[in-house]
Amino acid sequence: MQLRAVVAFPARVPDAPRSPESLGLLLGAGTAVRLVSAPVAGRLADAFGVFRLQLGLFAILAAVASLLYLPAHSFWPLVLVNLAQAALLAPLAPLSDALALSWSRFASRGEPRRFEYGWVRGAGSAAFVAGALVAGQIASAWGLASVLLLSAVGLFATGLSTRFAPDLQRERSQTIATRNAVERDWLALLRQPAFLRMALAAALVLGSHAMHDAFAIIRWSDAGISPAVASVLWSESVAAEVVVFVLFGPWMLDIIGTSASLALGAGAAVVRWGVMAQTANVTALAVIEPLHGLTFALFHLACMQIIAETVPRSLAGTAQAFYGTVAIGGTTAVLTVASGWLFSRFGPYGFWGMASLCCAALPVIWTLRASLPNRR
Repeated sequence: MQLRAVVAFPARVPDAPRSPESLGLLLGAGTAVRLVSAPVAGRLADAFGVFRLQLGLFAILAAVASLLYLPAHSFWPLVLVNLAQAALLAPLAPLSDALALSWSRFASRGEPRRFEYGWVRGAGSAAFVAGALVAGQIASAWGLASVLLLSAVGLFATGLSTRFAPDLQRERSQTIATRNAVERDWLALLRQPAFLRMALAAALVLGSHAMHDAFAIIRWSDAGISPAVASVLWSESVAAEVVVFVLFGPWMLDIIGTSASLALGAGAAVVRWGVMAQTANVTALAVIEPLHGLTFALFHLACMQIIAETVPRSLAGTAQAFYGTVAIGGTTAVLTVASGWLFSRFGPYGFWGMASLCCAALPVIWTLRASLPNRR
């Protein structure tokens, strides 16, 4: 939603950039900055134990950056604001995930307030849907500038709400005696087989969603599917994501294990992209869109469990940043460009390219199983 607001708002300003080249530079530069800022923020959080402080500070500064779009009416001011906000927004997701995952793992050791990480992500997905609907209504009534104001309010509220986030200092103090014995260099992550293979599998499977995100609506529209039906199909996938995060995902991880959950997600993605490549039949699409609960939500939950079990706590923020921003975010950016090339030359059959990536992830997942602590 944020990026759409950034791009769409300048369209009302006479001297704002409108060419595809200018917009591509604007978004591409933001992607490059995110690939740097999130790992750096995660590394600092690990080194100094300031997860809550950083999360609140980045959220408040990102709120200020949202407001700076309002007076930015030409290309270079927009570039500067876009880069600043991209750098400030990028750490929010990995820092939040590190806090939620660490507290969930800590609370599961006997704390009465135990919760599942999936509940947090499911609530976030549901809030995203609600926010998108509200933002659309507000933009229709008061213009796109109001979306920037709404974004600023939401980010500012996020910054203030961090004071209620769980304080992990108590657990950090319990491990301070052994902290110097743990190598905290982020390159240590790349020497952990389980994390490295998990990141590679995630890059292939979660990155394969790039073509669906960019071209599914175009594919459906070309096949004569109305916007109303397309919105229902898209809503199916989001609803399945929330259901798996909140209800079935943690249960499935316990029953079938981490590696089997990864394989199930990858296999479901092969089926999903294969059907997308072969048909635009509404019934078939209505059956496969809920597979998003497996191809994304279950797969992501399994990745989080691997991080919780294999990554030292002193590298929690760095691991989240590398996983979410570098492995998935970087791969998604590259595959979005590749998807445009595939779709322009092969049409919907280009989805077979995404299916092949998921097939390639299966042997990676098989080798990953041997490096997991519980061999599951």
